[in-house]
Amino acid sequence: MRRTVAVVGGGCSGVLVTRELLRCGEESHVVVIEPDEPGGGVAYGNAQPWHLLNSRAAAMSADPDDPNHFVRWSGAAPADFRPRREYGRYLREVFDEAVAANPGRVGVRRARATRIVPEDGGAAVVLDDGTLVRADHVVLAVGGPTVAPQPFEHPRYIDDPWRPGVLEALPTDRPVLLVGTGLTAVDVALTLTADDRRSAPVVAISRRGLLPLTHTVDAAPPAEPALDDCATLRDVVRAVRSAAGEAGDWRPVVDGMRPYLDQLWTALTPQEQDAFLRHLARTWECHRHRMAPEVAARVVALREAGLLEIRRGGVAAWPGFADYAAVVNCAGPGRLPGAAGPLVGGLLERGLVRLGPHDLGLDIDPAGRLVAADGRVHERLWLIGPLRRGAQWETTAVPEIRAQAHRLATDLRPRPVLAGVA
Repeated sequence: MRRTVAVVGGGCSGVLVTRELLRCGEESHVVVIEPDEPGGGVAYGNAQPWHLLNSRAAAMSADPDDPNHFVRWSGAAPADFRPRREYGRYLREVFDEAVAANPGRVGVRRARATRIVPEDGGAAVVLDDGTLVRADHVVLAVGGPTVAPQPFEHPRYIDDPWRPGVLEALPTDRPVLLVGTGLTAVDVALTLTADDRRSAPVVAISRRGLLPLTHTVDAAPPAEPALDDCATLRDVVRAVRSAAGEAGDWRPVVDGMRPYLDQLWTALTPQEQDAFLRHLARTWECHRHRMAPEVAARVVALREAGLLEIRRGGVAAWPGFADYAAVVNCAGPGRLPGAAGPLVGGLLERGLVRLGPHDLGLDIDPAGRLVAADGRVHERLWLIGPLRRGAQWETTAVPEIRAQAHRLATDLRPRPVLAGVA
């Protein structure tokens, strides 16, 4: 009997896991629940031409067995940083090709999931049009937490800079304040200055005032630091600094650590994880999630022209909010449960899921199955993507999500029944 797997979310995580479910489970019927066209999502759906991927084309394949799939599709060189809008088109084509190659096995419900109700032998997904999707397994692929709320009021406060048209409507002759100095703030600054008509500065503030660092034009091969004897967070930091000194550049060392980050994270004590989050996480993110060289050059030019200012300080104490035409929240994802969307928030309220470590995401078992408030592992409710943060660390980028999708689909593959075994 054919099983049904419901995938809630049609962004990058939803597309990758749908593709793997179709490849790995010949008896599976997949229903993708997504109000918009599958393949866009927050990262790619509303990107502008000047928004580039912050990873090289060689890292962005949707196919775990074909690392050059995106490189060939785009016609790019492996070291190129391609437009995010282009990558959204790629994901949509990957999805469409997977559907076409598996006739009758995929359904798309253009609606929003509002509830998930466990049932005997599966679960029901309640949609905002009042209908139900019943499935043997449900995969939650809804992206990360919502943006962190900010403790102030402004008549033109923009909590979602990705809302279509919201930035283009702002005046160019009055300054705009960005809360945050990470990659989202960089993207917003590029949009606000894209037409070269801006005469007032864009001011970005954060507690440390740190911008993302920059990729080199040419990629160096990864260099693995010596981590075997590292027993504490202090040991890891010491080993990384030593390796960066020997390599003459920290970038290959950071890249070389990537396959081991989840192992390092789970080996830390909860106290060491908390110390990392309080003291080192922002610095690490600046080194790990870097700007494309073209984007970094534009940021330098804007700063030299006085059109982009980076300030250090706490948001609550920042003076003169009224002087800004708008305040844009670019602070990045918040902590749960406050930053949970309606669907995830409802699951938390009903005890069907529980918070993961440090409230960064939801709790899962090693295979990616969701854990309820009472500690029980749901055999048929799965999680993929950024909401695994906390239980895992490296879970927001395509290579890691691609690997999660493959393992999840493999785990859901029907097992043959052995003769004579009940």
